[in-house]
Amino acid sequence: MQLGDARVGKMADNIVGFARTLRRAGFPMDSERISVALESALLIGLDDKQDFRAALEATMVCRQQDREVFEQLFDAYFRNPELTQHLLAQMLPKTTEAAPSPKRRARTQEALAAIILNNSKASVEEDTIDFDAAMTASAQVRLRHADFESLSASEFKLVQRLACEIPLPWPRVPARRTQRSRSGARVDWAHTLRESARLDGELLSLPYLARRTQALPVLILIDVSGSMERYARLMLAFLHQSTRGLARSVYAFGNQLTELNSAFRHADSDVMLATANELIQDFAGGTQIGHSLEQLRLTQHRQLIGRRTVVLLITDGLDTGEPTALAQELAWLKRNCRSLLWLNPLLRFEHYAPSAGGASVLKKYADGMLAIHDLAHLEDLAQSLAELVKQ
Repeated sequence: MQLGDARVGKMADNIVGFARTLRRAGFPMDSERISVALESALLIGLDDKQDFRAALEATMVCRQQDREVFEQLFDAYFRNPELTQHLLAQMLPKTTEAAPSPKRRARTQEALAAIILNNSKASVEEDTIDFDAAMTASAQVRLRHADFESLSASEFKLVQRLACEIPLPWPRVPARRTQRSRSGARVDWAHTLRESARLDGELLSLPYLARRTQALPVLILIDVSGSMERYARLMLAFLHQSTRGLARSVYAFGNQLTELNSAFRHADSDVMLATANELIQDFAGGTQIGHSLEQLRLTQHRQLIGRRTVVLLITDGLDTGEPTALAQELAWLKRNCRSLLWLNPLLRFEHYAPSAGGASVLKKYADGMLAIHDLAHLEDLAQSLAELVKQ
């Protein structure tokens, strides 16, 4: 007997609706995952609710940070009377003192709001946040300092758009070549002779030569492991726009190194992210920074241009490889670049100290460590980069 058969009700439709609710809450949900969930529910049966919950959780949840959201949505979606009453109490005007409602994440509240509004046949756009206790009149100010990991699905989309609009004035240094100038240390004798011949030897001023300035090339190495999933997406979108026009090379790493230069050639950030998603095969997996840097050294060492390249290493430092191998590769990278900057989202914690094996090695070799966990720190990144790149 198939799920959804008239003899057993419409459980298949309910599971599909629940999957759409999870997708709205930010879960990576596609038709294949929904199909596996339907098959698991068919095998487990509907006799025991806990077994049914475990079957759906095993097939629909692939990230540790999504487990709490799944449990909250499951209880509310499959008609837990207590949670349903609390949800309705939050949405109705409060004329009397009500019992305190259970604390839920913003992602859970937003997904539940969609269920209630759809049942009442209200038309709600995807990007509109109608039910989110965290959103107030000062939402813009709050979002500037909100950790990317704590954002709901709609907030994350909004912050991603805002991140793409943040400018990043890149540090410029004197180049080897010169250009004509009104002042300088050297006289442009070739131009002086031409002007002298044209004006019969009468010169009003001497032309000078001054060194040109150029933006430093940048090498972007971004961690796409499970703990960096949301930060990686935001940083890819941010750096795609803010480093436009620079000599840049972009690589993602988890368990292996993936070149993203072809994705960064697209002008649209959404197209870039979709292309990067197709290229990265180990997204939301483990982290082996040393192994990835070894692949860079063996195959892509020419991306480090004449020891002038600024390397942005974006990771939380939770490395699963050998610290000695990581130290060896970081020493090579340090010798062949101008500056090695570690952009670390874990700096959002006040008393954070890089005491883990990989993090302590990174701290030793990095020229500086900067926070990138919210919009406010992304806005301050340009000034911090300028200060650290100066030599």
